[in-house]
Amino acid sequence: MMRGLDLSSPEMVSAEMTREQVQNLLASATAGAPADFSGKKLSNLDLSGLDFSGAIFRAARLNKTKLAGANLDHAVLDQAWMLEADLTGANLKGATMFASQMARARLDGANLSKARIAADLSGASLVGASIADARLGADMRNQSMGLMRAVLKSANLERLNARGADLSRVDLEFASLKGADLTGASLRGTQLGGADLTGVTIAGADFEGADLASAKLIAPVGLDQAKNFDKAKNRDRLIKQ
Repeated sequence: MMRGLDLSSPEMVSAEMTREQVQNLLASATAGAPADFSGKKLSNLDLSGLDFSGAIFRAARLNKTKLAGANLDHAVLDQAWMLEADLTGANLKGATMFASQMARARLDGANLSKARIAADLSGASLVGASIADARLGADMRNQSMGLMRAVLKSANLERLNARGADLSRVDLEFASLKGADLTGASLRGTQLGGADLTGVTIAGADFEGADLASAKLIAPVGLDQAKNFDKAKNRDRLIKQ
């Protein structure tokens, strides 16, 4: 989606609203008519700590926007541009991020439990974040737009809580998952080439078809309780200790 796109253009870096105007729109929202920021240019604003629960940001521009500590509970962020956005400690429980562009975003300590995430999070940081029971995998019943799933290539996922998460066919190549909790997660067909799985908890995790080429699996917890580990690809190329 970024091919041929000028990321330094006013369309991608400017804001058409101030923080005060954003707050006024939020104040006028109701449960039946949530705040709608669809298509709005909100890049580089400081919107930290605001309550955006249920708000709609479909195709909005939020590049380098500060949303640290913001409440985005069940917010709609589909097709939003959030390159290098700061969502440190934000609440994104039950939010949807379908076809969103979130490369190098910061989500350290964020709560993304039960969220639907089919976003590009390449190079993002989710240290200590939670994606418990979230759906990041590809829905093979509906792939008319191509393989839509989360991309977390080279992401920092250390100490990530991914208990019960759907990570099937997700791209986790070269990601760091040191100390992550993958208990009961689906890793069916997941790309884990070059990933660092040092100290991960994987009891009950399903590895059928997962690609483990050159992945580091050092001191894992619950390996004997993992599902279909014998059906993972390239197990002979694992880096163990």
